[in-house]
Amino acid sequence: MTVIAQMLGTKYPVIQGAMGVICNPEMVAAVSQAGGFGVLGSAFQDDADELRRQIQQVRALTGKPFGANLTVLNPRCAEMAQVMVEMGLKAITTSAGDPGPLVEQLHPYGVKVLHVCPSVDKAVKAQAAGVDAVIAEGGESGGIQGRDAVSTMVLVPAAADAVDLPVVAAGGIGDSRGYRAALALGAQGVQVGTRFIASTECVAHQSYKEGICRAGEGDTFLVRRTGRIWVRVLPTELALRIRQDDTGELAASIPRQNIGKAWLDGDLDAYTLAAGQVAGLVREIKPVGEIIEEMVSV
Repeated sequence: MTVIAQMLGTKYPVIQGAMGVICNPEMVAAVSQAGGFGVLGSAFQDDADELRRQIQQVRALTGKPFGANLTVLNPRCAEMAQVMVEMGLKAITTSAGDPGPLVEQLHPYGVKVLHVCPSVDKAVKAQAAGVDAVIAEGGESGGIQGRDAVSTMVLVPAAADAVDLPVVAAGGIGDSRGYRAALALGAQGVQVGTRFIASTECVAHQSYKEGICRAGEGDTFLVRRTGRIWVRVLPTELALRIRQDDTGELAASIPRQNIGKAWLDGDLDAYTLAAGQVAGLVREIKPVGEIIEEMVSV
């Protein structure tokens, strides 16, 4: 058992990445039930009662440990954190900002904080802020990131050398080869996102899952979302149009709520579909339990 598995109370050091509205309670529970650490997403939530309801739903499906993600830049972040405390979560992941205030808020209640870091500099700052572990996320990953992100192969060992905390590898991990490679690079665990979208338990639309299964290793690409924020996505028609409009104006004109709409109902004209480069290794939709058992079968 690795340090991360001990910290989270799980059988395996496999953390499910936070992926907004498609982190449905059924998938989160399935990840935890299979020995991993399921994570609810709160980035798109504006209702604390909805978060409570989802935590209750997961608890009804599994007695195993699970957590949630907090996006630091969310104006209601502190409120959501308090809900997680009240609901008895013992570990959470954080991202997109300084985790220091959340560490101060959560540590008195014994809640572990694992912060997502896209660079060594951010990992060092997260350690100084008092987090319990860093999740080193390379540029192969899907979803939000910087345009000049460092690859997982380089970032993970560099982060492991730079901090005195357990490091979790994220980005480009979808099978046992990626899992073993992450541990060899100095990680104590892995965070997996895209592979879990293509699972039977994920609420994502079938066309989204099939798009991941069809993608080649070089098919995903970055599009500007706003300012310096970029997103790695599948090559849908809308994504191609957004990429051609490098100003970011087209992406900025699309309503925020359309993101979840596209992921749930498969409307490719509503927004883009986030996915990592590991989509090029995913060829079929499987139950979460099979995905995890295959991953850790070293």
